[in-house]
Amino acid sequence: MTERAAAQWGRELDDLLITVGRRFGRVELRRRMRDYVRGLLAPVARKNSWQLAEQAGHATPDGLQHLLAGAKWQPDDVRDDLQQYVADQLGEDDGVLVIDDTGFIKKGTTSAGVQRQYSGTAGRTENCQIGVFAAYASRRGRVLVDRELYLPKSWTEDQERCHAAKIPDGRGFATKGQLARHIVLRALASSLPITWVTADSAYGQEDRFRRLLEQSGVGYVLAVPKSQFAVGCPRIDHLFAQAPAEAWQKLSCGEGAKGPRIYHWAAVRLPAVEEFDYQGDVPFRMRWALARRSLSRPDDIAYYLAYSPLQVTVQELVRIAGARWAIEECFQAAKNECGLDQYEVRRYVGWYRHITLAMLAHAFLAVTAHRASEKGAPPVKAPGPSRSQWRRFGDSWQLVVPGPRTCADSEADTTR
Repeated sequence: MTERAAAQWGRELDDLLITVGRRFGRVELRRRMRDYVRGLLAPVARKNSWQLAEQAGHATPDGLQHLLAGAKWQPDDVRDDLQQYVADQLGEDDGVLVIDDTGFIKKGTTSAGVQRQYSGTAGRTENCQIGVFAAYASRRGRVLVDRELYLPKSWTEDQERCHAAKIPDGRGFATKGQLARHIVLRALASSLPITWVTADSAYGQEDRFRRLLEQSGVGYVLAVPKSQFAVGCPRIDHLFAQAPAEAWQKLSCGEGAKGPRIYHWAAVRLPAVEEFDYQGDVPFRMRWALARRSLSRPDDIAYYLAYSPLQVTVQELVRIAGARWAIEECFQAAKNECGLDQYEVRRYVGWYRHITLAMLAHAFLAVTAHRASEKGAPPVKAPGPSRSQWRRFGDSWQLVVPGPRTCADSEADTTR
């Protein structure tokens, strides 16, 4: 980095921290917040309060620990500023909100929400905390924009334990799906321009999650398990088992570390649901089922349900499905570069404060990378057959089911 670029980088960071600084009522708190975020961006080996304090020139970590544990400021206010910053710098009309969770492996039993539970990060059951996150992805960049800490019932049913970890009295048990719905509603109410939502099958299989998106008027491409109900067919894998060979086409769902991520894709239009897909007598939304098949392992097939505007193309649906990897890239970058998982706080509020400031640091890196690419610098990488029938519809395929479909029909089929 040249001296001129470093100076510009510093000015842009100062501008961001001044904006966020209004959330901190006292001068010393603003200074500690700036030192903490700068430390998260610095080449510090382990980004905990001790080493961040040393990086900032503090004699002890007491000030930074107080910032996370005892000072008066609301991390949700900083999250709101973060979302506005991302909307201003990376927002695009066809932006995608990506939902997923990640694990934070911990020792002991006192950290808020910790217990032995499955961590997708580790790929096994570990003693860990689980956070549900949202990332915003556009062609300009991708960045984490919201977070919620999952509290298992072993915590919410133990008031003494909750009080020790400073968990608010009103914080009851909520499933990861419920946390995701809260996050989506906040994001849709924010300044982030969101046209699409995507998530893995843990969230896509939830009927309530899909209904929320439909009622909110936002499109989605959601991964679902192979046993998922699809309109006109009791299982989505049975639906695609009927697909003619010419229904599969080779498409890229985005760039990966080794180049374009190319798979065989099949997409079929599903019958409309009157309550959600029509304005008066005029249809304005379409439902789709998609399948993604590995080129080298044809038995490796992933499935999706989609809800889209009428004008959407299959290539666009495939692009949205591929956008789900953006949040994995965000987790990796935020953990490796900004210490997202390197906290040593145990209390509930401390988790939200550290995570939010680490997300802010990550957002700054994403915006800086976008600005550099705009100036020409190299980009920073970071049961049996059903009554349904497949028919060609223009350049796509449509599922034809005898008789009209309603929301009640769909819900009844789900229980079969």
